[in-house]
Amino acid sequence: MEPYPVRSRLFRRVALLVALLAPALHQARAGDWEVVRHDGRDYVTVRSLASFYDFPSNVPPVSQMLPASPTEPLTKKLLLDNGKHKIEFTLDSRLAVIDGVNQWLGFPVAAEGDRLILSRIDLSKVIEPSLRPEFITGLGPVDTVVLDPGHGGHDKGAVCIFGNEKDFALDVCFRARSLLEAKGINVIMTRTNDTFIPLEQRPVAANRTPHSIFVAIHFNDAIADSDASGFEIFSITPQGEPSTTDNALALHDLHAEPGNVTDTQSLALSESIYHSLLGNIPQVDRGVKHARFAVIRLAQVPAVLIEGGFLSSTTEARQIATPAYRQQLAEAIVTGIEGFKTLAEHKIPPKLLADYRHETAPALQAAPIVVTTSPATADPSAPAAPPAPEKEAPSSTQ
Repeated sequence: MEPYPVRSRLFRRVALLVALLAPALHQARAGDWEVVRHDGRDYVTVRSLASFYDFPSNVPPVSQMLPASPTEPLTKKLLLDNGKHKIEFTLDSRLAVIDGVNQWLGFPVAAEGDRLILSRIDLSKVIEPSLRPEFITGLGPVDTVVLDPGHGGHDKGAVCIFGNEKDFALDVCFRARSLLEAKGINVIMTRTNDTFIPLEQRPVAANRTPHSIFVAIHFNDAIADSDASGFEIFSITPQGEPSTTDNALALHDLHAEPGNVTDTQSLALSESIYHSLLGNIPQVDRGVKHARFAVIRLAQVPAVLIEGGFLSSTTEARQIATPAYRQQLAEAIVTGIEGFKTLAEHKIPPKLLADYRHETAPALQAAPIVVTTSPATADPSAPAAPPAPEKEAPSSTQ
């Protein structure tokens, strides 16, 4: 059942948005997609998704889906595996696992009769760019990286007994800058000392610089849960969806933000960096998420915000306080940026978590710990992705 209560005015706005911005599965061949209306929005069947992306087509009816585990008899999961990609969906959940990494959807995977269905926005804004990043349109050269160390000045950010978030973030940015410049990539930092920069000013340099991307670096804090740990990364929430931490669709979610012009490109950047982080630093996988934080909402270039661990966790704070760990973090971030640059300039997909594991020493091959926290976002409802060779997926609702 859809958990998002939508009032009549909101429903009319959603309907108008879909009608204006998502003209039926553009250019998809008849029979490629089974589209159904569910709780006032477009969904596609997972069966048609499996067929389109060359997964095994024997998707079971919902009534025959297997329990997640003996301890979770009521939680039904479906694993799709075509030898190249893997996707795990959970009925009535916004959490999907794509190629070994948690991805938060905008709306829960649902059941329509005995068919498992996925929001069309999530198909277009999460599944399609994740499985076929080389078809993302609007990518171009990456000549400049704008690094944004979180907080500064009077704003210390998260605080622990080993230091302050503002200082750790600045140090990681300095290290990343050195690595990027050694590779011939231009770097701009929004601050290079202990200065407070208003949030709305931080993306300005990126917006003014051609062929740039924006990467904000932060560390997390969970005052109510000292056991919280791990990595997470955010890109802009697609128009028409709630952000990861929101449980309901609101009127402001229907407004186009400046950052929505590059939301799919930003997702690709976040995935490239996140796979590198987890592939190089075994850590809790909190997921690829979506938000409307000011720095990514106002950035009109591919933009992400990285949370590199929890200073509220004594164990992680102790790690973050060491120069060696911050260097490792900077190296993983830069590797992910390089992967995105290669994608943008040469249409070569970035490495996935499994690729990094194959390259790393046995000590680093442990799978990241999976936690189920808040959900994420996505957005499908327009023409097919990029000009696909033989077939195209439904495209976005922008």
